[in-house]
Amino acid sequence: MERKLLPPSVHVTRRKGAAATRKWLVVQAAAAGEPRVAELGKHRIMEMTGLPTRDLRVLDPDLDSPSTILGRERAVIVNLEHVKIIVTAAEALVLDSSNPLLVPFLKSLHTRLSSPDVSSTSSATDRSKETDQGKGVKVALCRAGNVDIPPFEFKVLEVCLEHTCKCLESETLTLEKEAYPALDELTSKVSRLKLDHVRNIKNRLVAVSGRVQKVRDEIEHLLDDDMDMSEMYLTRKLTFQGFPETLSTVNSNKDASTDHNEKEEEDRDDDTETVRESSAYVKPDVEELEMLLEAYFVQIDGTLNKLYHLREYVDDTEDYINIMLDEKQNQLLQMGVLLTTATVVVTAGIVVVSVFGMNIHIELTKDPETDEQARIKNLNFWETTCGTVFGCLAMYLLAIYAGKRSQILH
Repeated sequence: MERKLLPPSVHVTRRKGAAATRKWLVVQAAAAGEPRVAELGKHRIMEMTGLPTRDLRVLDPDLDSPSTILGRERAVIVNLEHVKIIVTAAEALVLDSSNPLLVPFLKSLHTRLSSPDVSSTSSATDRSKETDQGKGVKVALCRAGNVDIPPFEFKVLEVCLEHTCKCLESETLTLEKEAYPALDELTSKVSRLKLDHVRNIKNRLVAVSGRVQKVRDEIEHLLDDDMDMSEMYLTRKLTFQGFPETLSTVNSNKDASTDHNEKEEEDRDDDTETVRESSAYVKPDVEELEMLLEAYFVQIDGTLNKLYHLREYVDDTEDYINIMLDEKQNQLLQMGVLLTTATVVVTAGIVVVSVFGMNIHIELTKDPETDEQARIKNLNFWETTCGTVFGCLAMYLLAIYAGKRSQILH
């Protein structure tokens, strides 16, 4: 039998599909935070969330993407440190769930989602009953934005921010406990090992400060733009999408029992109400999300201030070490000036000795004939020697005095 081989294009297609598939941890709101693992490709995620490819590129672990929080029509993308997650109104998709750093995050997420809300059951029942009446739609919309019952996407976002802030704060505290004693030891005694240790601490400080600054800037960017925050109200947007249809049903039932004039007035009123609520949809109330982001903005800003103070302490220590080294260098320079001056003075004495040591026939070099001449020659020798030594010493002291008077030496 002949074996049929698949064309190369089939193999390439399968290989690409397998490479594009990743393991995601799916946490559904209806399952009270119970996760399940699923292998999903990019196209499947795009169908589930309505996200474009460029937004999914933010979550690619092979790329070094900065901290990002993006609100889209049907999903919110969160990329904070090692937390990479896509949140919809009904479920959350966590990427790289096998990462050991995500274990505390997954536990916190399960705890947060499994805790029951105070009035979630009663509000759901009342909402299903009241939407059948004329005023039911407005009540349902108000309860959808109730601050006491945060929507699913805000619960997940809160856990992401809380976990990220805790991780960064923990790294900051560890760095502080290690940095301050090392810097104090360096000021007491400078050594090569201590300088290398402080250099490593400074490199870690710069890295942690950059990560904290990125998270802070992203939260600040969201707080400055109300439209970006409004895009993150996924549950509210789903409620508003079903509102015009319900409103038209209520109006049709009401118009059947009224005359033509009343119908025209009600149509005008309905148009005005629709315009108002459409404007509310364009710019909804973002107070709930703003309070959530401000709380963690204050926390991450406090962490950044700690790193800033630590950076200032490192800079102050560096300045102190540089001052100490400059002082040592100045002392060495002064010692070099003193030694150079002493060398010049000794050279002057050597010149005198060299003059008297030349092999020439003068009265001083003749051998004494009597004891008296020998005694006089010895006396002349010691007078010349002592005069030369004291002259050199006087020249040296005079040079030192001149240097201190001109403030060259201290």
